Amino acid sequence: MTEQFSLTEDQLAIQDMARKFTADRITPFAAEWDEKSHYPVDVWKAAGELGFGSIYISEESGGIGLGRLEAALIMEAMSYGCAATSAYVSIHNMAA
Repeated sequence: MTEQFSLTEDQLAIQDMARKFTADRITPFAAEWDEKSHYPVDVWKAAGELGFGSIYISEESGGIGLGRLEAALIMEAMSYGCAATSAYVSIHNMAA
């Protein structure tokens, strides 16, 4: 038997934010970055401002305090634009 679930309003908002960020700031440039072996720091800073660099860190400690499902929604959205960037965010959060 397969369990079904629905995303909460907050989870849908997080997913939408990550999709918009990816569509605006990553997808149009990902191939060029790959070709030049370049990752612009300003994009990583912008992702950090959205909390993508501190997904699991509590709000009291300066993070956004999200769980694994919310993190998966962010990383899934980012992987549509650039799998390498999504992996970078994932790895960064493992070490944070």
